[in-house]
Amino acid sequence: MKTSLTNPKKTLTVVTSIALAVLVLASVGSLYLGNKGVTAQEETAFPSREKTISVTGTATSSAAPDLLVVKFGVEIQNKTAKDALDANSLSMNQIIDAIKSVGIAEDDISTASFNIYPVYEGYEDQITKRWTQELVGYRVTNTVTVETSKLNSAADIIDGAVAAGANRVDSVYFTLSPEKQLQINDELIGEAVQNAQKKAENALVPLNHKIIGVKMVSLSDFGLPPPMPMYEMAYDSMAKSSAPTPIFSSDQDVTTTANVVFIIGSN
Repeated sequence: MKTSLTNPKKTLTVVTSIALAVLVLASVGSLYLGNKGVTAQEETAFPSREKTISVTGTATSSAAPDLLVVKFGVEIQNKTAKDALDANSLSMNQIIDAIKSVGIAEDDISTASFNIYPVYEGYEDQITKRWTQELVGYRVTNTVTVETSKLNSAADIIDGAVAAGANRVDSVYFTLSPEKQLQINDELIGEAVQNAQKKAENALVPLNHKIIGVKMVSLSDFGLPPPMPMYEMAYDSMAKSSAPTPIFSSDQDVTTTANVVFIIGSN
């Protein structure tokens, strides 16, 4: 009987070759997957090819004001700060009482500004010929603001304040309350978007394109223009007038805009 002997060196060589083959295949597979991953990232880096058009639509509405704002006050100068302050406070209290007597609630009255500062007069010293300033007194200015929904009370407020001692009326104007302005803005949003869509459709007709989607909508409220004083006069001429002060209101314009980016395509 013959006995078969296995060569240890040959067996080791075969095992080593198989291991190397497995490592080579694994490396090739990893390299292939790695290249495939890089290719996918490069593909997602390409910018979008969609076509868009950006249009701004506008909607405007006129509304009757529902808020009256009157700003007036007292300006008094005296030799001492205490005397000026006492005289100003007394006059202002009389004015507030007069305003309340025409139906204005205390919650509708607020302090707009209060200032007290020294007053100097300059002169040339006859001996030294140098220009010198001398303290001649103190001036106290106190102004209040009345905000009320009683639009027909404008003349009564002004006349009552002036009669009670107010020597300055800074401004009188009619405007929209924040609540009413917000309501109108909300109502105009749809009209502004429709206006933007109409503009886009008109622009795309000669280009043989049409709207196929919406990418973005951005809203903006222009709101009200800065209030313009409707009444302003020096206190001395007001005090001489016995006729009621004429005050008229006008409608307020509120504008809302909508910027819409439409996605477009060929017809």
